[in-house]
Amino acid sequence: MNRPEMRERLQNKLTKKRFEHSLGVEYVSSCLAMVHGADVERALTAGLLHDCAKCLSAEDKLAKCKKHELPISKVEFENPELLHAKLGAFYAREKYGVEDDDILSAIEFHTTGRPAMSLLEKIVFVADYIEPNRRALPEIEQIRREAFTDIDVSVVHILRNTLSYLSNENCGSTDEMSVMTYNYYVSQTDENKAK
Repeated sequence: MNRPEMRERLQNKLTKKRFEHSLGVEYVSSCLAMVHGADVERALTAGLLHDCAKCLSAEDKLAKCKKHELPISKVEFENPELLHAKLGAFYAREKYGVEDDDILSAIEFHTTGRPAMSLLEKIVFVADYIEPNRRALPEIEQIRREAFTDIDVSVVHILRNTLSYLSNENCGSTDEMSVMTYNYYVSQTDENKAK
């Protein structure tokens, strides 16, 4: 399926606001890909489809993950909204015909990140946070500058803000993958500073 067809199908599956966000992530992903030397076409596809399972209810996300035998962690069971990324990667493959493992992984980890992300995974993770339709987030202008100059610094900044928000707002359990990703990238940036 080509991207215009994906876009048309996606528009019918998402709310207007979520579709606009997806277009924003598609656009910012392509910009980051150009700056950092990643494949622009792959970035466009991953950015567009990253939230393709977002508008399902919590119950539907749980039911569809069980139906398709996608693993559900304790934290995901408590907060089914997190499942949209994992289910989105499944839908990208099954409903949108995406076979590229890096695109599928970028969709799967766009919310939590993961240690040792590929460049495409980092691009979609960052683009999801900084795209222009997002409400104003703390330090967003600085994070946007970092995204185009040192994407790893941007990843750490996003994760630090996210983990701080989750702990301050008492949002329940934090996904362990986010913590592992934060610790990994902090250690990487600390090692680079020491060199």
